[in-house]
Amino acid sequence: GAPNVAKGQKVAVAKVGAVLPGGLKIKRAKLRGEESNGMICSLQELGIESKLVPKEYADGIFVFPSDAPVGSDALELLNLDDEVLELGLTPNRTDCLSMIGVAYEVAAILGRSVKLPVIELQENGENVHDYISVRVDASEDNPLYAGRIVKNVKIGPSPLWMQTRLMAAGIRPHNNVVDITNYILLEYGQPLHAFDYDRLGSKEIVVRRANAGETIVTLDDTKRTLTEDHLVITNGTEPVALAGVMGGANSEVRDDTTTVFIESAYFTSPAIRKASKDLGLRSEASTRFEKGIDPARTKEALDRAAALMAEYAGGEVVGGIVEVNTLKEQEVTVTITLDRINRVLGTAITKDEVATILTNLQFAFTEDNGTFTITVPSRRRDISIEEDIIEEVARLYGYDRLPATLPVAETKPGKLTPYQAKRRKVRRYLEDVGLFQAITYSLTSAEKATMFALETAEPIRLALPMSEERSVLRQSLIPHLLEVASYNRARQVENVAVYETGAVYLTSGENALPSEKERLAGVVTGVWHAHLWQGEKKAVDFYVAKGILDGLFELLGLTNRIEYKQAKREHMHPGRTADILLDGKTIGFVGQLHPVVQKEYDLKETYVFELALADLLNADVEDIRYAPIPRFPSITRDIALVVDENVVAGELQKAIIEAGGSLLKEVAIFDVYKGDRLPDGKKSIAFSLRYYDPERTLTDEEVTAVHEKVIQAVEQQFGATLRG
Repeated sequence: GAPNVAKGQKVAVAKVGAVLPGGLKIKRAKLRGEESNGMICSLQELGIESKLVPKEYADGIFVFPSDAPVGSDALELLNLDDEVLELGLTPNRTDCLSMIGVAYEVAAILGRSVKLPVIELQENGENVHDYISVRVDASEDNPLYAGRIVKNVKIGPSPLWMQTRLMAAGIRPHNNVVDITNYILLEYGQPLHAFDYDRLGSKEIVVRRANAGETIVTLDDTKRTLTEDHLVITNGTEPVALAGVMGGANSEVRDDTTTVFIESAYFTSPAIRKASKDLGLRSEASTRFEKGIDPARTKEALDRAAALMAEYAGGEVVGGIVEVNTLKEQEVTVTITLDRINRVLGTAITKDEVATILTNLQFAFTEDNGTFTITVPSRRRDISIEEDIIEEVARLYGYDRLPATLPVAETKPGKLTPYQAKRRKVRRYLEDVGLFQAITYSLTSAEKATMFALETAEPIRLALPMSEERSVLRQSLIPHLLEVASYNRARQVENVAVYETGAVYLTSGENALPSEKERLAGVVTGVWHAHLWQGEKKAVDFYVAKGILDGLFELLGLTNRIEYKQAKREHMHPGRTADILLDGKTIGFVGQLHPVVQKEYDLKETYVFELALADLLNADVEDIRYAPIPRFPSITRDIALVVDENVVAGELQKAIIEAGGSLLKEVAIFDVYKGDRLPDGKKSIAFSLRYYDPERTLTDEEVTAVHEKVIQAVEQQFGATLRG
């Protein structure tokens, strides 16, 4: 028999003929020589899971309170004849993780009002501040902390109706004080915790981050080692609870507890989620804090718990609440028109119908000529935009009432936008001249994130990166393209020419979201067009990289608006790098890698470029008009100019174009020489000049006159001399 059977108890008896949930049928029998006409039942035998049975009845029969009527239906007293509804909630409906939240939902569906519990709280004449104080040192994780003191409590079983409701909800009853905190959790969705005031060992509560290596034994008798990421409730010295997750064994309510401190707080989701995940500890409380609770009911739930403890544990509620409140909750308002609702749903709902639905939802609102301005209650954290309101209207209007029509759409051939067409043209050009497209990761390491960036910005780091190598959003495409070149070289592919178009990510202000900007970047190293069997094999140099870009600018009709200026950029060779300007605005750069960077990537002489693609493609250009094949011949003259080493070829070219006037149609560099045949500090730059008039054949005298003007201009501006 059961070890806790005693004379005078009121127990559940299964009579002859009864069939228990396990399939056992009760029959008359003789036990120890006595006739048995029934069986005294434990809660497990009545169908309650062992994990939900109060510990005092785990190995024996259940004893009803002394006021239970003899002969009454045991199943009815235990609420086992009640219907239990199990709700499957979507992650956004955290408001329904409480009975009050579900009540609001049912009231909205049925068009009824919600009757909230009446809190009859009587306080004694004492002041809670004489008992305890609260300090929060981690307000970003705990913006609201409140507490009450209830004294002279008598620990015992909670009312049977409360125990049966807790068990129906999957929570094991413990004692009246603990059961009341769990009951409020289910009723309000607000986690509470009751501390044994005398076992706190202090008159101070301090909420802070744990110290690295600090330990706590939680209520499940497990010693847990904490980190600085974990939030704890302390008595000013040592942790007494793991905030929002589980209390500590050193301050738990026991049979000899007489005074309790009730905690009701608002902890932020990330702080609780981190601790729960790190420690492998998930509770009813942590689940609600992770998903988000309604801070507007934090103190109301505290008052309800104190009132119930006064009623069912015989306690006295000390006057006042001790609290720290730095919470700055912003009221959420959504404005939407009736026309917008009907266009999205395909309905003809009237203003009155929408107003009725919002009233049933208990949303405060104003309406002006079909425009609704709605104030969202704090319990509905899932509502913030128009579409959320439309969803609520559709739910309560009835999905079955929405018109079932197929979308009407005219089938048309796809078409690229002008920007997309230009971008495709850029890609085809680069592939035509010999570059291969690469697609690399958007995530990189903190060290490489800002290398080669056209614009400097604070790196954007992932909150929970998988690895440090992929922890920060990139600000340039070049670092990963260099990794591509290095990867190929390590596999005996010396000649690499690759490009990429993709987004970089930049912060644009303290409170603004990061911006995405499209870039075009390229890397060339080794021998240019090494695979061709014809012609001379040419090693990649600055002019190869620049020539690729010159062809691109010509394709886009921007040649005369582009300017190259010698520049110094970090990670780039100081004497072989140029910024690229479009209409005077810097849109990119081209040049050789700094030798140190080349060594880091195990590359030979390597040239790179990066452009702000949107600036390039969005530039206004005249429509490119194709002209007929020239009817008249052109005349080409070559010129080799000796200038100081610091003279930039692009500036020379610009001066030649200006001096040549309308007859000079094309200027191209075909040779740069530095060596023993020239004086120290000098270099020779050779240009090919093509003269042409579409209306007639130019004479040699005409071309010579213009050519002389060109020579005079470069002599005056740069001190250039003709190379003999």
